[in-house]
Amino acid sequence: MRTLLFSAAVAAALIPASASAQRDPAYQAARQQGLVGEQPDGYLGIVGPATSELRALVNNINIQRKKQYTDQAASGSTVEQMAFVTGCNLIARSAAGEKYRAPDGRWLTRGSDAPVRDPRCL
Repeated sequence: MRTLLFSAAVAAALIPASASAQRDPAYQAARQQGLVGEQPDGYLGIVGPATSELRALVNNINIQRKKQYTDQAASGSTVEQMAFVTGCNLIARSAAGEKYRAPDGRWLTRGSDAPVRDPRCL
């Protein structure tokens, strides 16, 4: 539990850098169009059919995220813990109209209510 709380603090610190680095026009357009969404595992997912350009965009972002998780995991957590906690936080910070994956695997669109998140999210 202590490690998970530490991971949550570190992951929360990662979100601004991670999110701002990913706010290029293609990423923003894909998010706004509902083509991509946040997943509980901390990685970006493709919501529907994918073009090669969309796959390349998502793969590039996910490679950057994994590098961040790996770098931060050296401080006492696993890569998976870092990714999960970051996924919880990214879903919580999603904006109305954006897509995210619920714990049961369904893609949902964020409304004005809190998103459906894994019960292990803090």
